[in-house]
This record gives sequence, structure tokens and C-alpha cells, in this order.
Amino acid sequence: MQPICLQLYTLRDAMSADWKATLKRVADIGYAGVEIVYSHDVSIAALRSELQANGLRVSGAHVGVDFLRQNIDAVINDIKTLGGSYVVCPWIAPSDRGDAANWRAFMHEFETYGEHCKAAGIQFLYHHHDFELAPLGDTNALTILLDESKTGTINAELDVYWIAYAGMDPVALINKYAQRVPCVHLKDMQANTRAFAEVGHGTLDIAGILKAADAAGARWLIVEQDVCQRDPFESVAMSYAWLKTHGRC
Repeated sequence: MQPICLQLYTLRDAMSADWKATLKRVADIGYAGVEIVYSHDVSIAALRSELQANGLRVSGAHVGVDFLRQNIDAVINDIKTLGGSYVVCPWIAPSDRGDAANWRAFMHEFETYGEHCKAAGIQFLYHHHDFELAPLGDTNALTILLDESKTGTINAELDVYWIAYAGMDPVALINKYAQRVPCVHLKDMQANTRAFAEVGHGTLDIAGILKAADAAGARWLIVEQDVCQRDPFESVAMSYAWLKTHGRC
């Protein structure tokens, strides 16, 4: 059974205020690990020490394009120092997205990062939102990145909320990319507003999603809630409690 991880972007304000206390609270809730947001705000050595002190593993890191372009090998070394296995590109700025040709240029760039990761024994993943699922002629950005890239260079961190928000079926997309989805982002959706909800407290078929993630060979289930309607610590505790109640932790 996959360990349950928390994407620390959910607790970004708390991390900025007191990152050590935040990590302790995450561990106290019961999370087995975290997915970090890569930056130079805290030294890798200090972060590693604090994670170990709290018994938290690292799945990988969300790494902005600027960091990837500056020094992909330094990024890889930092993630491996933390014990992580995945370098994840989480976002492309609106001004850079463009048409299918722009995304094919990103695909070739990401293939290079993927080759560096593969040589180091880890994986390069792309985390999408809804815009990568919007039509670009007869394709879309995520299809370009995953289906047109060299085998093994770019894999997926599928986000079930954004798949549903784009009007697609999370289970079907997880099934489509079986064995290429080592990390699945779990979050839920409120019924009327389509706002973010705690895992198990919205309209998504979380049980079906978990079953599909199991069959697809996912290695990590990663709770993330981009915006919380209550205290973020309460939200991440609710998501963890639902998963624990349903036998996932």
C-alpha cells in the first residue's frame, strides 16, 4: 500500500512562518512523507535533518522551470540528498504556454531533464492543472508531453481534481497512463462551487480513484489542497483521517 504524503504547498503560509514547527505538525497528524516545493529558502542539509527528526520521508519536489534551467544536476543532487525519487515540474506560466508547437518545445526541453534524472536513477514528472487538458487542435498539452516524448523521459503526476475540473474522468486518465503515474495528487471538489475540498468530503469518486492508482502502480498518494476553506492544518488532518478510516494509512 502506498504511503500517504502531503504536498507542502498546502501549508505554504505556515512553512514560511515556521517551517520546523510545520513539519512536526504534519508528522503528528500521521503523514508518512512530504512532497516539497523546491527553493533556496532553507538549506538542504537543515531540511534533511528536520525531516529525519520527524520521521518524514520525501517523495520528491515541485521544481520551477527557472531552477530546472539553471542547474538540473544540482536539483537532482538536492532531491536525492533528501531521499526523494521524483523531480516534478508543476507549472508553466500563462505567457509561455502558447499552442501545440510551444508545448512540443517544452516536451523536448523536459526530455533533456528526464534524461538527466534517468541517469541519476530517479524520474522526471509533469504535474498538470486544467489548462494542459484543453484542446489544442486534435490533441492537448498533456498528451503532447506524455505521448510524444521519448519513452521513460517524462512521466506523470496526475491531479484528480484538475482532471475532473477539465471535464474528464480521473479514473480513465489514470488507467490510460498505467505504470507511468508513480505519484497521484489527491484532492476533492465541492458540489456546487467546484471549489477545492478535503479528500473524501466532495464529489469525486475517491474510492474508484484509489483502486485505479493501485492498479496503475502508483508509488505515492499525495494529498494537496490548493486553497482551504478552513485552517489548512484542519483540512490536511481531515483528508488524512478519511484515508485512514478507509484503510489507506
